[in-house]
Amino acid sequence: MPPPRSHIPVLLSEVLAVLDPRPGEVYLDCTAGLGGHAAAIAPRLGPTGTVVLVDLDPGNLAAATDRIRALPDAPRILAQRGNFAEAPFRLEALGLRANLVLADLGFASPQVDDPARGLSFQTEGPLDMRLDPQGPVTAADLVNRLDEAELERILREFGEERESRRIAQKLSRERVREPITTTTRLAAIVRGVVGPRHPGGVDPATRTFQALRIAVNDEIGNLDALLHHVDRGARRAAAAPNSWLAPAARVAVIAFHSLEDRPVKRAFESLVKAAHAANATDGLVTASDAELAVNPRARSAKLRVIRLVTHESV
Repeated sequence: MPPPRSHIPVLLSEVLAVLDPRPGEVYLDCTAGLGGHAAAIAPRLGPTGTVVLVDLDPGNLAAATDRIRALPDAPRILAQRGNFAEAPFRLEALGLRANLVLADLGFASPQVDDPARGLSFQTEGPLDMRLDPQGPVTAADLVNRLDEAELERILREFGEERESRRIAQKLSRERVREPITTTTRLAAIVRGVVGPRHPGGVDPATRTFQALRIAVNDEIGNLDALLHHVDRGARRAAAAPNSWLAPAARVAVIAFHSLEDRPVKRAFESLVKAAHAANATDGLVTASDAELAVNPRARSAKLRVIRLVTHESV
């Protein structure tokens, strides 16, 4: 089944090669999205396999489920709405152990392109940015309610924005005049502080939007929680068969910026050093020139994969 229009899963051939799906295995997709990776993995699991799909967005989850169900000889599908940090608990509650785990930390292109989601400054939309439509806090809430110091911290830590203090000061002044509620107004305010975009350069509003999106969705906190569960599962698998990870499980994470990639690298290196896992790739995997030609959004994708080493897999 072809991918939905404008959505191309990143590093697909690399993910398939390194995860090496086999008939009858259990695949946990922590961030199902529109099911791009899962739809490619499912045929290799066959009707005896199991695909567990986890996603915050109910629309994404339904689309991914339908897409895999339509495949010939589809595996069993278990759809779980929730945050990827909860994925290991969901698996344990189902009484399953994962052979394959993938967390693609990006989001589906249609989410970015939908003005109503507020994830992009290319077109005007509400300043929302929630990946979970029912989430309690929007970007507008943060921009208009947080004190100036906290705004500055978010922009500095999550956006690595050098002008975080000046931007926070400007936002604090502007919101008094009129609440900041749209993507285009926020972008214009940031550009007024940082300056216009240089030809061929990154838009000055990019880091601010990244920072707010990360804060709204607690992306770093959730990633840390998932990596903690991977560490716990790998160490348990090495000692006793009571882990949510199966022996010789392959665990892959696709990050899109350094704030995500750094903790993944540290967590995986720690497990390799402790001899609970081995690197499944020769260093960091990035998109090929051929993929970039058809999917420019893969440019920042960074894939890291480990394979558990246990008494059962040595």
